[in-house]
Amino acid sequence: MEVFAEYLSGIDNPDHRERTEEILTWVASKYPNLEPQIKWNTPMFTDHGTFIIGFSTSKNHMSISPEEAGIAHFADDITNAGYTHTKGLFRILWKEPVNYELLEEIIEFNIQDKAGDMNFWRK
Repeated sequence: MEVFAEYLSGIDNPDHRERTEEILTWVASKYPNLEPQIKWNTPMFTDHGTFIIGFSTSKNHMSISPEEAGIAHFADDITNAGYTHTKGLFRILWKEPVNYELLEEIIEFNIQDKAGDMNFWRK
């Protein structure tokens, strides 16, 4: 988690910082084969050089980006979990619970869907 230390230290709200660290630690522990990285000042996890999932923080929520294909595939599940989404990300309000089961399904989908992909982003 050393790779995320500077990013986390830049989150002013201690509750938001703790929650972000909790989620990033969960991903790193659950998926030790994924590489934690910071690109474009965004914490993300990659697999064989291809993007799997990224995270960002704002005043009111954490954004989770599984690319458009991940959002499209899980749009109903994301909505049913109570989260709002765009074409490329979904938002978890700071006071909302994290649906780790959904997060796991999304990460698994991206790992499998991009297994043979050699590009960082989907084409």
